[in-house]
Amino acid sequence: MSVGQSFPAPSFSSGQGLRSGGLILAALVLASLPIFWLALESLAEVWVTPEYSHGPLIPLISLYLFLRELRDKEPLPLGTPVDRRPGLLVIIAALALAVVGNATSVPDVVSYALIIWVGGVVLACFGWAEGRRHQMPVLHLIFMLPLPQILYWKLTIFLQGVSSELGVWFIKLVEVPVYLDGNIIDLGPYKLQVAEACSGLRYLFPILSFSYLMAILYRGPYWHKVFLFLLAAPLTVFMNAFRIGVIGILVNSYGIEQADGFLHFFEGWVIFGACVGLLFITALLLQQLTHAPKSLSEAIDLDFQGLGPQMAKILQLPASRTLGLALLVTAAGSAAFVLAPRPEPQVPPRDSFGLFPSRMGEWSGYFATLDSEVEEVLGATDYINSVYTSQEQAAPVEFFAAWYHSQTEGEGIHSPEVCLPNGGWEIYSLDQHEISMPGTIYGTFTVNRAVIEKGLRRQLVYYWFEQRGVRMTNDVAAKFSVLRDTLIRGRSDGAMVRFVTRINEGESEADATRRLEALMAEALEPLPRYIPE
Repeated sequence: MSVGQSFPAPSFSSGQGLRSGGLILAALVLASLPIFWLALESLAEVWVTPEYSHGPLIPLISLYLFLRELRDKEPLPLGTPVDRRPGLLVIIAALALAVVGNATSVPDVVSYALIIWVGGVVLACFGWAEGRRHQMPVLHLIFMLPLPQILYWKLTIFLQGVSSELGVWFIKLVEVPVYLDGNIIDLGPYKLQVAEACSGLRYLFPILSFSYLMAILYRGPYWHKVFLFLLAAPLTVFMNAFRIGVIGILVNSYGIEQADGFLHFFEGWVIFGACVGLLFITALLLQQLTHAPKSLSEAIDLDFQGLGPQMAKILQLPASRTLGLALLVTAAGSAAFVLAPRPEPQVPPRDSFGLFPSRMGEWSGYFATLDSEVEEVLGATDYINSVYTSQEQAAPVEFFAAWYHSQTEGEGIHSPEVCLPNGGWEIYSLDQHEISMPGTIYGTFTVNRAVIEKGLRRQLVYYWFEQRGVRMTNDVAAKFSVLRDTLIRGRSDGAMVRFVTRINEGESEADATRRLEALMAEALEPLPRYIPE
């Protein structure tokens, strides 16, 4: 019997016990654990953070949705061909992706592979015609995964800015004098920093998951479902900004202690509950647009009846050759992963940034450490934060570099394009600029050149990503180069390099450029000892 041969649709009998198909399915799950272990470990660590604390509920909700579909969807007619080959192909593709994720030590890639693998198992169990009707619960598993770090920080900074602007707008509604400086809300005697924790991400992820679930359970037109899901993001941002505005008003009236402690935590849960309540109210209002409006219990189908027998059906799954092949392929992938040697990452020897010269030509510098909170967010293995001055130059030049032993784990490199707005600076211009550094191993290369403004102050910024002998200007491309070099060269180290100087009043950008590049010419000569090529 060939793998792709047509089979009759699976038949279940509630009176049967555990069948061979159920045993194969259980063995399949156990066989997958080694190759997906990196993802499971990563999820366990992420789920204890406030932003993703809803994560453990997502698989349970997906299982609930799946059992509902088994109960409610009409079975396909008897004799419908059951082609399980697509499921086996999807499983093989997922295992290949998991191998890449494990080889590069990137948990996110393994996590995505895990969800694809689950979708493949559903197709292998039920066949293409039936299994593809049960992919919505599998898709729901995406909400248990953390965002990629690049997207996480860009979204965080964006939401911080939006929440700050809207929060100040709410404060102004009650005629409280307030000024917004970047993400700092200035109330005169008090200043509130709209930190990462106040961006709204910790509400956005669970609310998105809830709205996805609500859209599935909603009884109404399809466009109603889409509207309910799409409403979640703007609603969460708006309500989070309202929370920030309320905190600002309370701080202005009763003191800075209103911004901390239990009240801050309580306000967060109130906003989360308010978002859920508003979604329910929206569902009821949408029902009024239909010809037969329903109550909330009728509009949202929360029926739990008969799910137990559906769970029993999974254990009574009939065996198939495709399911057996899926077990063999998964077991082989896990065995190869367990038995294959894991070479240690190759990192050339380097000097610590603590040894970086403080005097270079006409320049004299001093080193400064970052705040502990900034260091924690930076997550760098080693960094230098220095300011160089020269009697022959009209302004100092700041030199910063952060080096990472591995960019496949931890926080990873943050682009200044993302972080600068957090300090209240606005990017006036940002483009790529080719520079030439004769006498250094860098030669001619391209950097990101930005002019940033904060009030009347202006600064010139050069930055790039130093990736194992290659200068890159795009952070996303730098991440992909890490995956490539980890597989090919066994290296995932890298750095971000930045030079900054102010543009003095009456000074041109060309003057600031000459000053900045003068220090660069000195600093790049010893830099390869600290950032290996």
